[in-house]
Amino acid sequence: MQNDCPELWPEEPTPHDLVNCGKCGLDKHGTRMVWGEGNPEAPIMVLLDNPGAREDKEGNSFVCGTRQTLQKAVTTVGLSSEDLYITYILKRKPVRSYDKEVVRQTCMSYHLEQQLKEKKPKFIFCLGNTAVQSFFEDPLAEVKSLRGKLHQVKEYQVAVAYHPLAVRRRPNLWALFLEDWNFLADRYVGTG
Repeated sequence: MQNDCPELWPEEPTPHDLVNCGKCGLDKHGTRMVWGEGNPEAPIMVLLDNPGAREDKEGNSFVCGTRQTLQKAVTTVGLSSEDLYITYILKRKPVRSYDKEVVRQTCMSYHLEQQLKEKKPKFIFCLGNTAVQSFFEDPLAEVKSLRGKLHQVKEYQVAVAYHPLAVRRRPNLWALFLEDWNFLADRYVGTG
């Protein structure tokens, strides 16, 4: 049984040849590339919009609110960090305006596609409308109409849920968030 205290999950190093990637332009934002965290060989790939805050202004690592909420749900439904690999549509946290569609498409085609080929997850769990719209390649896709069922997208079994930050800001979503994590956990356990 995992404890309820949030923890820093191990970060998978960015491939050496991609650390300074500038294809999407986010390298000009001054944030570092974050390839993923958790278990790189996990059967469940969690897809968020971007890595968010991982360090404070002094460079000290911390567990942000998004990760705290995600980890609480994971623990509550009986999964662990060993079951999950978390990655992002964008591999850098944007800090100012950018061409969202172009940057998302660039990052997905150069980085996410590479991760999918290497990791071959059994399930992908898209958290939040940005991840859902990007991965489903549908600007009108929304979590509220897609949650509660498995979807076949790009040859993967995909479930969706609200973004952990949305759940933090709107606590009334917590029950739905847990429902979606339970839905995924039940399917995952059923395949083992």
